[in-house]
Amino acid sequence: MRKPTVLRKRYIPFETVDISGDELISRSDDLLITNWKPIKSRSDISGGMSYTFLKEGYKVSKFLGPSGEFKYWYCDIINVDYDEELDKYTLTDLLLDVKIMPDGSVIVLDADEVADAIEKGIITTEEACSSLRILSKVLEMAYAGKFPPPVCFE
Repeated sequence: MRKPTVLRKRYIPFETVDISGDELISRSDDLLITNWKPIKSRSDISGGMSYTFLKEGYKVSKFLGPSGEFKYWYCDIINVDYDEELDKYTLTDLLLDVKIMPDGSVIVLDADEVADAIEKGIITTEEACSSLRILSKVLEMAYAGKFPPPVCFE
């Protein structure tokens, strides 16, 4: 399996980080599955597994505690740009996030960042609308008990 370059781009704080060093478990046209360790050392998290749904616009990560125990699911709303010639994915964080706790509770995060980013011209109206539409789909699935998708439990 060919390993692509994967960049994580964020607007707040503005940064682009190469996460190609994450262990690639599986790759298809629709999904990247990786194992990862935190970029910056953390006492509460030892790493996890991420499922990047390339055509759906979100990345679901299973966060594991210091002893490898399940902590929570974290969903980043993203835009995916793929450069076939370079075999490079740029995953742009569209700011909105969803955290799903072990008890099933759903928490939406960073809506204030979206508002600030629109006001300051950091993101486009198109990006903000895309983020909100994807968030709506994720929440509909979560409230129906269908999120994360089944592949995340295999």
